[in-house]
Formats: sequence, structure tokens, C-alpha cells
Amino acid sequence: TAAMEKHENDSWIYQKELEDPFKKYLNNTDDYLALLCGPPRSHLFLPVSAVYTLIFVVGVAGNLLVCLVILRHQTMKTPTNYYLFSLAVSDLLVLLLGMPLEVYEMWRNYPFLFGPVGCYFKTALFETVCFASVLSITAVSVERYVAILHPFRAKLESTRRRALRILSLVWGFSVLFSLPNTSIHGIELRYFPNRSFVPGSATCTIIKPMWIYSFIIQVTSFLFYILPMTVIGVLYYLMGLKLKKDQPLEADEVTANIQRPSRKSVTKMLFVLVLVFAICWAPFHIDRLFFSFVEEWTESLAAVFNLIHVVSGVLFYLSSAVNPIIYNLLSRRFRAAFRNVITPSCKQRHSQNHPQGPSVQQNIRKMFFLMSECHLVELTEDVGPQFPCQLSICSSHFPTALCAGQALRK
Repeated sequence: TAAMEKHENDSWIYQKELEDPFKKYLNNTDDYLALLCGPPRSHLFLPVSAVYTLIFVVGVAGNLLVCLVILRHQTMKTPTNYYLFSLAVSDLLVLLLGMPLEVYEMWRNYPFLFGPVGCYFKTALFETVCFASVLSITAVSVERYVAILHPFRAKLESTRRRALRILSLVWGFSVLFSLPNTSIHGIELRYFPNRSFVPGSATCTIIKPMWIYSFIIQVTSFLFYILPMTVIGVLYYLMGLKLKKDQPLEADEVTANIQRPSRKSVTKMLFVLVLVFAICWAPFHIDRLFFSFVEEWTESLAAVFNLIHVVSGVLFYLSSAVNPIIYNLLSRRFRAAFRNVITPSCKQRHSQNHPQGPSVQQNIRKMFFLMSECHLVELTEDVGPQFPCQLSICSSHFPTALCAGQALRK
């Protein structure tokens, strides 16, 4: 009889557990949170944080350097470089504000300590920089397309003031299009089965129906990745055909010898920039689309998603750090500008090593050569910058007015 009573009691307990499987967690908050929200800390926290730290140091230093050389040197203030400046600002926002938030969330998945305002800010930040980056890349590609295929039109229309107006629109549209996704996020609180609040359960997540999120992600992925990358691909294909077929005529041989290498080098640098951008951002959009399309999660789907999520995060931040490296490797102008900013004492050493000025005849020859060069390279972008450590026309002993005149051409 005792055995039968025990069996009945065990059956009753088992039946109650089936009816209310969460009841056993009522006295264990940590286990209940782990059941609902997953582990409090990512098991990849240490290796990913090490990679993020390296990306952070390289990216912040490189993008600050890009902003500094564009702001400090008149020769670097070209319409193309204004778009690259916008891209650098976007990358700095991601690295300085977005990355620390993500590292913190990997270290402590919950609770989210910054409240609804912090949740809105985090979502709006990532959406805005995402859209601003791809629109800046698109704008600089269109600007380069016009410069290659319609150089005289570019000379009249491609100005710094126009670039600033376009960038104002880029950032305005980016903020505007970030609002839909931001509005469906908020703070979600968890509750026990008896409807009592679970301490430390606040998370920043989607609080509206998933179909709204799925629709927003699919539309923005098309508008701000698939469509721009397709357009940019077509533009660079057309630019490549133009540069390949552009054979200099005899009368323009001197002009072509100066123009073509410069046009090719700038276009090559921007093409590599776009290619790296497309590769690094593809997993980011795959990650978002994956999450938006899956309706019923299984263990295998969750494992695949977690892998894509980690890879997309690393490449997303890597894209914010790699651009200055591309500029340094492929642009003579940026390379010289970086060197000039990093080693400012170079100018003083140059002046000490050249105490004597050139002869009057040499100055006259240089002046006529410079005037000719100014006329020939008006339509180019990558005409080596005039910094004191280079063998250049605008050296420390040459008339200041001519150097200023060359700077004003940009």
C-alpha cells in the first residue's frame, strides 16, 4: 500500500510538472532567466572581445587620421574626400558608441541597464550609420562615374558645396529611415508563471509583432544594400569600359599621361573600397534577413544563426577599420598626408636640409611647369599632395602664391 501511495504521489508530481513546467523555477531566478533568455554571458565573449579590441584600436586611430588629414590640408578637401570623410565619421560612431554596447551585452546579456531611451538610441545608431555608410559609398561612386564618363560636366557640377548638400541629405534620410525599426524596439520585462516580475530581466528587443520587423528588414535590406550594390556594380563596370577604351590622341598625349594614371588610381581605390564594403556587410544583412524569415526556431537553426551572428559582427566592425588601410595602400595622396600628420617635424628637417633657394631661372621654369600642370590636371583627384617631405613643386622655398593657387583648384 505504501508503495502504491508513493507511486501515486510521484505520478501526481510528474503530472503537475507537465501541466506547469516552469513552476520548479519559482524559487530560482537565475535558472528561470537562463531558460527564457539564454545564458547571461556569451561563451565567445573572450575571443570576440580580443578581436574587437584590435579592430577598435586600428579603426579609431585610422579614421581619426582620415578626418584629420582632410580637415587640415586644403589639397585633401575634394568632393570625393568629403564623401570619404562622411564614411569615416560613420565608422567612428560605430566603433566609439556601437561596439562598446555590443561588448557589454556579450559580457552581460541581461538586464539592459540604459532604459527605453538607451534602447532607442542603440537601435537608431546602428540603423543610421548603416544607411549613411551605404549612401556615402553610393554617392562617391556616382561622383566618380560622372568624373570618368562626363569630365567637363563634373568640372562644372562636382563641387565641395554640392558634396556637402548631398551629404546633408544622406544623413537626413538615414536618420529618417532609422525611425521605423527604432519604433518597434523597446524594453521587455519577464514574469514568473504567477505573474510576478522577474528581477534583472529587462532586455532591449522587438516589442511589436514580428511581421512588422520582418517587413522593415526586408525593405531596408533591398533599398540600402541590394539595390545600391547593384547600381554601384553597373557604374564601375561602365567606368572600367571607359578607362579601357580611352586611348589618348596625339594632340592630348601629355594630358593623358598625367590624367589617366590618376583617374585609374582613384577609381581603383574606390572600387576596392566598395568591394570590401560589400563583402563585409553581406553577412550583416544575411543575419537580419535570416532572423526575419524564420518563424519556428529549432536547435539547428539557432546554431546556424548564432554562427552567422558572430561572423557578421566581426566583419561589420572590420569594415569600419579597414578603410584607412585601403587609402594608405592604394592612394599616394593619402599616404603622403598620413605621413605628414604623423611626422610633423619632417617640415622642419626639410627646411634645414635646403637652406639655399633655387636660382631665378629654376623658379621661372618651375612656375611655367606648375601653371601648365594646373591646367592639365583640373579634372583629376589623385595628383600627389604637396607636402614638405616629398619631391614636389610646392616646396618650402617656392612662392607661396603658386602653392595656394594649386590648393584652390581642389
